[in-house]
Amino acid sequence: MPVAGTHPKPVGAMELGDHLALVFDDDGERRSIMAAYARDGVRAGEKVIYISDGVPAADVLAWLLAADAGAGPDPDGGDIDLAAAMEAGHFVVRTAEETFLASGRFDPQESLQLMATEIDLALVQGYRGVRIAGEARFSLRRWPGTDQHGDFERMLDEVFMTTDLKAMAICQFDRRWFDDVRLAAVDASHMGRVRVNDYYDDGSLRITPIFSPPGAALAGTIDRSNLSAAEDVLESITTRTGLLCLDLGGVTDCDADGLRLLAGAGGRGHGGLLLRGVPPALRDRLREEGLDDAPGISVEYRA
Repeated sequence: MPVAGTHPKPVGAMELGDHLALVFDDDGERRSIMAAYARDGVRAGEKVIYISDGVPAADVLAWLLAADAGAGPDPDGGDIDLAAAMEAGHFVVRTAEETFLASGRFDPQESLQLMATEIDLALVQGYRGVRIAGEARFSLRRWPGTDQHGDFERMLDEVFMTTDLKAMAICQFDRRWFDDVRLAAVDASHMGRVRVNDYYDDGSLRITPIFSPPGAALAGTIDRSNLSAAEDVLESITTRTGLLCLDLGGVTDCDADGLRLLAGAGGRGHGGLLLRGVPPALRDRLREEGLDDAPGISVEYRA
């Protein structure tokens, strides 16, 4: 049985038995996470059920297949044909209304039983498990019974925590719609949160997509051991705006070659570079290399 951690789990590390919350305020970030989740499920031989609300059901596939998530290519590789999976019934999209209001009102116990039936059916069909992704914004629509949505989440979490369920679930909450009180309750009724996959992580350097502004966050040490890999990642990132942001707030050390690599990232087809959250340890080195005021580079230092 997966155990909740204090840090969000990369979507690619999810396993059967996980019940996680996706709390987001950027649609590109959300799309990247959900596309990886769906593709990983099809790849693993699991049935994927997407329950839509904010994204119309007819548009979910096109939304997931969108070529530009706003911060470069999907880290999961995108090698799975979701359109073919949908045609085969391997990937299914349903609306929140048809899923949760079939009886005319939202009933937590009835919804739990429906999910149990879906899981049993998928296992009979030969799938190794089920991935469920649900948009929670329908709970704000004041449909009959939706005031019990919080009870449903708590009951669902209890089921995941106490049974060997051949399923996993991501419940999506848009921070722009749900206030802090509701989100605190969300955290209390889920094993943890889920986040985007990293572009790269070798244990000493981690590079993770960011979406607002588009670019990447780097954490750890940049040196000759990972310089080539970091260069490959930075060269692969494209942005819709042209401007690239590298958040260096988590960088603990970076040699001169690493600094020059970072400073040169803005010239790889981008319309400028923002080095954000530069820690004090790198400030003097940037100045010594003459990179803090180089053309096309803006630098924001961390206090």
